[in-house]
Amino acid sequence: EVSCRRLGGGSVQAGDSLRLSCAASGFTFSGYGMGWFRQATGKEREFVAAVTWSGGSTYYSDSVKGRFTISRDNAKNTVYLQMNSLKPEDTAAYYCAAQKGLATSSWLDYDYWGQGTLVTVSS
Repeated sequence: EVSCRRLGGGSVQAGDSLRLSCAASGFTFSGYGMGWFRQATGKEREFVAAVTWSGGSTYYSDSVKGRFTISRDNAKNTVYLQMNSLKPEDTAAYYCAAQKGLATSSWLDYDYWGQGTLVTVSS
């Protein structure tokens, strides 16, 4: 099971920051790569960021690189997404996901999904 939580308000202004967290249970968290994806209304799900099982490598989409940071705490079975300099185009439902062994950018590769949390950024 993967449970997502949003730290801070879900509706923010452009330029604000927000932190998402995702707590996992039911599988060996340290053996899974973790990813964040998002889906805006009427659009396809898109890759945001991923982190390898050890936290040693991180990957980002071009649209968030330099603004978002993914991290994980294996002792707490939790993955985080720190989002800075938010833009209206970041508005979407954000999902975390777990993938055994790897951390790819394709949502098809992920085994477990959180329920999603809505982030709204107004201009």
